[in-house]
Amino acid sequence: MPKHLLETNPIHLGKGASAIPQPEFPRDERAMQWYADYSGRHEGDGAEGRLVSLFRFTEDWTGWEMHPAGDEVVVCISGRMVLIQELEEGGFAQIALEPGEYAVNPAGTWHTADIEGEATGLFITAGLGTQHRPR
Repeated sequence: MPKHLLETNPIHLGKGASAIPQPEFPRDERAMQWYADYSGRHEGDGAEGRLVSLFRFTEDWTGWEMHPAGDEVVVCISGRMVLIQELEEGGFAQIALEPGEYAVNPAGTWHTADIEGEATGLFITAGLGTQHRPR
């Protein structure tokens, strides 16, 4: 089995304890189509499927996202990031993450992140039905 670089080729964890390397993730305007194609490839796993990905950031996120099908784990690998979660009762929670620390975005929680300098995050995402909106 060939090896893969998580930063370029995320992996899908699916039913039956499967682990399926994904096609290369584009770092441009084609990214949203990649996610749509990913959903089509693995829709049979439903809410049990998880996308594992690694991203490097040099600036704050420009949008919000929400995963209705399940929780998302965010692990800071390097640098420092501040995860911002929109609370159901109003207001926001800010969770500062440093290397080795993680936080959970509960299902249905809108979230974004501020990046201090440069940071790398590992994401384990229940991607089914993911929604985006501008920040």
